[in-house]
Amino acid sequence: MKNEDIILSTTNFIPGREINEVIDIARGSTVRARNIGRDIGAVFRNLVGGEIPEYTKLMSTAREQAISRMLADAERIGADAVINVRFTTSMVMQGCAEFLAYGTAVKLK
Repeated sequence: MKNEDIILSTTNFIPGREINEVIDIARGSTVRARNIGRDIGAVFRNLVGGEIPEYTKLMSTAREQAISRMLADAERIGADAVINVRFTTSMVMQGCAEFLAYGTAVKLK
């Protein structure tokens, strides 16, 4: 099964499908650092308020990479789906954050 065929769900079930086996936790993460160019733009936007698109894009890219890595992990362990998918972030060091995607890898009937 290719990882684009793996079903993802934030619920603990897949509608219309039966879970045959719980395999393991599937996880994927990436660590991203800010850069000076983004920070300068962000400082000016912070003064006037509103969205900081430089950081929005950074987090969006990190989230997609973490999902992709979680799917690769699920494929590696033979999962058909990953249920109860969750995301978390944590600061690793000043200006550097980890984005983690994880869930329960399952086999479906």
